Amino acid sequence: MMEKKRKEMNRRSFLKVLGTGAAASTATLYGCGDINQNLTPEGTATGEIPTDKMTYRTNPSTGDKVSLLGYGCMRLPTISTPDAGEGADEIDQEMVNHLTDYALAHGVNYFDTSPAYCKGRSEHAMGIALSRHPRDSYFIATKLSNFSPATWSREASMAMYRNSFKELQVDYIDYLLLHGIGMGGMEALKGRYLDNGMLDFLVREREAGRIRNLGFSYHGDIEVFDYLLSRHDEFQWNFVQIQLNYVDWKHAKETNPRNTDAEYLYGELTKRGIPAIIMEPLLGGRLSNVPTHIISLLKQREPESSVASWAFRFAGTWPGVLTVLSGMTYMEHLQDNLRTYAPLKPLTDDDKAFLEDTAQLMLKYPTVPCNDCKYCMPCPYGIDIPAILLHYNRCVNEGNVPESSQDENYRKARRAFLVGYDRSVPRLRQANHCIGCNQCSLHCPQNIQIPEQLQRIDQFVEQLKQGTI
Repeated sequence: MMEKKRKEMNRRSFLKVLGTGAAASTATLYGCGDINQNLTPEGTATGEIPTDKMTYRTNPSTGDKVSLLGYGCMRLPTISTPDAGEGADEIDQEMVNHLTDYALAHGVNYFDTSPAYCKGRSEHAMGIALSRHPRDSYFIATKLSNFSPATWSREASMAMYRNSFKELQVDYIDYLLLHGIGMGGMEALKGRYLDNGMLDFLVREREAGRIRNLGFSYHGDIEVFDYLLSRHDEFQWNFVQIQLNYVDWKHAKETNPRNTDAEYLYGELTKRGIPAIIMEPLLGGRLSNVPTHIISLLKQREPESSVASWAFRFAGTWPGVLTVLSGMTYMEHLQDNLRTYAPLKPLTDDDKAFLEDTAQLMLKYPTVPCNDCKYCMPCPYGIDIPAILLHYNRCVNEGNVPESSQDENYRKARRAFLVGYDRSVPRLRQANHCIGCNQCSLHCPQNIQIPEQLQRIDQFVEQLKQGTI
C-alpha cells in the first residue's frame, strides 16, 4: 500500500514539474483511443507565456475588469482511486490549487463553477483553491442548478443557493446564473425560478449586495431566451452566458435542430447592451480535435498558432464578449489559451471568412453533437456515455470509421476504432449495456437522442468485430 502511494505521489510530482502536459501528450500515442486528448501534436503551440499581457474587458454594469480568458471548472483534474470502485475518482486538490495559482499569476481572474459540476464537488474544490488568495483578486461565478423537479421548491432552491456560499467560502458571489434556462422550456422556467419566487428573491439578493451580477446561461428552447430578454427592463440582466463558436455562429441548427445560431443570440444581447459570457468555444473539444486536412489548412494560414487558438480568437474577437470560458484540466491547455489571450490578436474580416469556410468543411463530418458536459451522467446502468460519443467523434475526424471493408485503410481504421474503444471506455461501461431507459436524453442540452446513438455505435462495433461491415 505504501509503495502504491509512493508511486502515485511520484507521478503527481512528475506531472506537476511538466505542467501536466505529459498526461495529454502521452495520450497522442493512441490516436482516437484516448478521451483526454484535446490538443493534437500538430495543433499545439509553443512560445513564451507573458504574465502582464492579458486582455481585459469591462463590465458596464459594475465596472469589473474581467480577463477575456475565463476558467471553467466543470472538468477539474482527478486522481484515480481504483480500490474505491467505479466512478470514485477524487478531485486532485493539489493540482487544482496549482492550476488556479498559475492562472491568477498570468492574469486570469474569472472562475466559473456550479453545484452540479464534478459530481457536486467543484464548488468545494474551488473554494479551497481561491480562498488562499485575496478576495478582490478574482471573480467567482456559480449557478442555481436546480434541474431536478425535486429541487424546484423554494426551500430546496434556497438551500442550494446558500450552500454555494459555504462551499466557496465567500460572503458574496460576483456572478450568479440561472443555470441552463431553455432546458425543459417555459414549464421548467416557471417551476424553477418564477412560480417559487426564486428569481424575485435573487433580484433582492443583488440589491443587498450578496450577488453582484445576475444573469442566466442558455440552452435549448429559444422561447425562454426571448422571454427573459423581453423582461430585461424589469430584471436588468448584468450578463448572459451563451454557446458561441465559429461553427455555431451560423450553423447551430445544422448540427442540432434544437440549437439557435450564436449570431442571433449575440445580436439580441448587444441590442440591449448586455455583456456575453461564452461557453463551448471549442464545441466540446471538437474544434481542437479537427480532421487532419483541416489542421493542415489552419497551420498553413498561421504555422505558429494552435488549432484551438482559432476558436478562442473567434469567440474573443466580438466586442460584446466579457469573457470566454475554457475547461482547462491540463496545464498545457491553460498555457495555450494564455498565449491566445495575452494579448488577444483579433480576427480580421478575412480570418472570419476563412473560419466560415472551415465551419462548412467541419459540417461534412457526421459527428455526434456531444459537448462532454456530462449532464447525462451518471447513467443508472454504469455506461460512460460521454466517453463513448467522444471516442466515436474522434475516430470520425481521424478517418477511422470505415464505411466498407473495401475501404483502402479498412484494416488500420478497424483496429484503431476497436483498440481505442477498449482503451477509452471500460468494457462494462460500453454502449452494448444500454437498455434504452432514456433518462439521459432528458438532461442533454444538445437534445441528443442518446439511446439511439449508443445503439447505432454498438451495432457498428459489432460489425467491425465480426468483419461484416
